[in-house]
Amino acid sequence: MKALLSTATGGPETLTLGELPRPSAGKGQIVIDVKACAVNFPDVLIIEDKYQFRPERPFAPGGEVAGFVAEVGESVTQFKIGDRVIAGCGNGGMAEAVAVSVHNVYHLPEAHDFAEGASLLMTYGTSIHALVDRGHIAEGDTLLVLGASGGVGIAAVELGKAFGARVVAGVSSEEKAAIARSAGADEVVVYGRQPFDKDTSKALANKFKEAVGPNGANLVYDAVGGDYAEPALRSIAWEGRYLVVGFPAGIPRLPLNLTLLKSCDVAGVFWGAFVAREPERNRANIARLFQLWEQGKIKPRVTGIYALADGGKAIASLGDRTAVGKLVVTP
Repeated sequence: MKALLSTATGGPETLTLGELPRPSAGKGQIVIDVKACAVNFPDVLIIEDKYQFRPERPFAPGGEVAGFVAEVGESVTQFKIGDRVIAGCGNGGMAEAVAVSVHNVYHLPEAHDFAEGASLLMTYGTSIHALVDRGHIAEGDTLLVLGASGGVGIAAVELGKAFGARVVAGVSSEEKAAIARSAGADEVVVYGRQPFDKDTSKALANKFKEAVGPNGANLVYDAVGGDYAEPALRSIAWEGRYLVVGFPAGIPRLPLNLTLLKSCDVAGVFWGAFVAREPERNRANIARLFQLWEQGKIKPRVTGIYALADGGKAIASLGDRTAVGKLVVTP
């Protein structure tokens, strides 16, 4: 079968279109004929050997897919051949077929297309876990979202509004500001490109403080890191929750004296490990996402669709932080 392959450590330019053996379904697995595979920031990291997991090469990137069930393994009773499904697969999604464990597979309603379906699990799964399980979001909270025009950022904005929060979006351009506003952001802060000197960092902290209001942000959702982290932390409320989601701008060093002064919490958000450790809690979260989707309160925003051979271009646009919304590869 055709697959977009990582055969050597490196960036998107190292990916090549090639062949892999078609997978078969083991016990507790299904094989999905892939119709859409969403692109996420872990795809940038995994081909550079910078992710938490390092698959044996050659492998295909792509951690979430949508398609039809093509084969059902032993002990699988909840799915049958021909079912429309979405699934988290870790890697292997940028291929014509992928074998996945059923613990993170869900039926896709007929009302939703494959591109949108493939774009739900990782971004919205991460964000609902972050806001609910780690951030304990409550109606009336103020939520500051960094990187609010990307996949997880848009999901955080939409979910924040669905849960009754006032949402302040942080983005790097006016184009991205429009995306954040369309997702429901109440206010937007446009910041420049790092690196920041001391004065620039202080000025951004003041912009965040002005936007979130005098009481500060009850939650900071940081999917960016880098020099943006400290200014965001300085805008946090007393006993606020700082959610560490990702580091496309680099791993920051937070001044811990600020956490003491604000009596705030810094909470890590590792959705993939949560899925493996707490599958039933995750399934409850995903069921809640489907309800919100049905109610029109969330909607995956697919902004680009790429052929399999061009999947590297989609990954590159996440790596250089020019992408907005969700990008999808279609085998």
